[in-house]
Parts: sequence; C-alpha cells; structure tokens
Amino acid sequence: MASHFNISLKLLLVIFFTSSLHHHLVESFEFEVGERVGWAIPPSNNTTFYNTWASKNRFEVGDTLNFKYKKDSVMAVSEIDYRQCVSTHPTFYSNNRDTDFPLKHPGTFYFISGASGHCEKGQRMIIKVLDRSQPSDSPPPPPSHNSTSPPSSAGVVNGVAVLGPLQMLVVLCVGSLVF
Repeated sequence: MASHFNISLKLLLVIFFTSSLHHHLVESFEFEVGERVGWAIPPSNNTTFYNTWASKNRFEVGDTLNFKYKKDSVMAVSEIDYRQCVSTHPTFYSNNRDTDFPLKHPGTFYFISGASGHCEKGQRMIIKVLDRSQPSDSPPPPPSHNSTSPPSSAGVVNGVAVLGPLQMLVVLCVGSLVF
C-alpha cells in the first residue's frame, strides 16, 4: 500500500510540474536594430528605414533592443525631441558601440542618433512596446532576426523549454523520488 501511495505522489508531482511549466513559459527576444545595417545613417538616405524595420516586428515587455554602431551614439528621447531631432535632453544615452536597451514597460519609445546631422538623415526610430500579458488582435510576426535570448527564469529558447530555478528544484526532487 505504501508503494502505491509513493507512485501516486510521484505522478501527482510530475503532473503539477508539467502543468505549472506550461503556464510560465515566456518568450523573450533580442532584436538587432537595423539587422545587417546596424545603427547607422540609413542606406541611400532612406529616412523611413528604421521605422519600416520596426513596423515588421512586434516588441513586448521583456524584449531587448541591441544597437550596434561605430562612431555614433543612441538616445531615447521624447516625442517632441524625436520630431525635431533634438538631442539635448535624452532620457537614455549610450555611445559604447554595442548598446542593449531592455524594454521594461509598455509604451512608445523614440530613438535618435546623437551624432550631428544623423537624425535628419533618417537615423531615428519609433518602437511601440506591448504588454506581454495583454492579448493582441493579431498573431505576432516572427522576429526579423534569429535573435532569441534566454529569459531570466522559465521560458522557451529556440523552441526548447528552459526551466526556472524553482522548476529545476521540482525536477530534481521528483527525480530523486522516482529513482
């Protein structure tokens, strides 16, 4: 009778673990801004280049933008400063050539280059970030670049489940009970 109880308990733990894993899977992406072009004056002075790129992607809280550039900078600015290419009051500034900008909350973000004249030549971008918990009207498009980054806890990376610390502990406990 005790062995039947142990088997039932083990089975219950496995069912609990797999159902909790299903509810905690989160995908997080790192988007390489501009893909092969990176963060630079757009090709052929295409002033809509970055906004066209952004419109082909779906950005959610938890994702990260990665800006790669040479002698330049990236700034997050207000909508007014974006429209006028004003770089004197950025809410974020980086010039380290490889900048990660985590998308921590939903909303609209405005980015410009801090290099003189680059914004006017089209090196600026608007990003709309959605709240991951809110359903959307349409399915998300795939990211434009193979840029999946592992989440900080449980999630999916390249189609493979990644366990969070608590879920890994449950696996180890269940495994020790089973064997």
